[in-house]
Amino acid sequence: MPKAVVLLSGGLDSATTLALAMEQGFDCHALSLDYGQRHTAELAAAKRIAQAAAVAEHKVIRLNLDEIGGSALTDPDIAVPQQSGEGIPVTYVPARNTVFLSRALGWAEVLGAWDLFIGVNAVDYSGYPDCRPEYIEAFENLAGLATKGGVEGGCFHIHAPLIKLSKAEIIREGQRLGVDYANTVSCYAADEAGRACGLCDACRLRAQGFHDAGVPDPTRYAPSLADSVQTD
Repeated sequence: MPKAVVLLSGGLDSATTLALAMEQGFDCHALSLDYGQRHTAELAAAKRIAQAAAVAEHKVIRLNLDEIGGSALTDPDIAVPQQSGEGIPVTYVPARNTVFLSRALGWAEVLGAWDLFIGVNAVDYSGYPDCRPEYIEAFENLAGLATKGGVEGGCFHIHAPLIKLSKAEIIREGQRLGVDYANTVSCYAADEAGRACGLCDACRLRAQGFHDAGVPDPTRYAPSLADSVQTD
């Protein structure tokens, strides 16, 4: 069984990506990054997802992107927007997916794995530049140039199976594969119990996805905001 490293944030997209990788017959090694984000609820969700999926190994690596800041997800002085705006939002974390994929690539080399999975999406997303197909293609090319395995003739593959799917299509795929979305946390500003704010971009996209998919939304919302989630 071929090995694969799967980036697992604890959110809806990464849980679906893990399920797809397992369906394809990979021996999945899940990697989560504690990068100094606003809350740890997503990491707790990643642990639940990894355990439920019985992955070969789940590793959590500590990074300190909060020392750099520059994002509402790593700097407590920058508020998480509660309305969509123009351009790339302040929830963009500088170079995050490049850092994440680099760590995943290093672990893949150690494991002897040639396949990496990441749950980026370029349809229902916030406009982050490191979620686009051309970025994934460029990183795959980089992997061949920057690694011992690559220069010795090996070929790394960066799989982004959700990149062209709508959020509703992603949820339907997860339903087909038996993903328990109650185990996932997507909110940028979730509380420590993992309850969602219902107002940030991630919450809006997630709620709209369940609405469009015709699937009951298992998301736990903060009590004061549970009735304010909009799916129109």
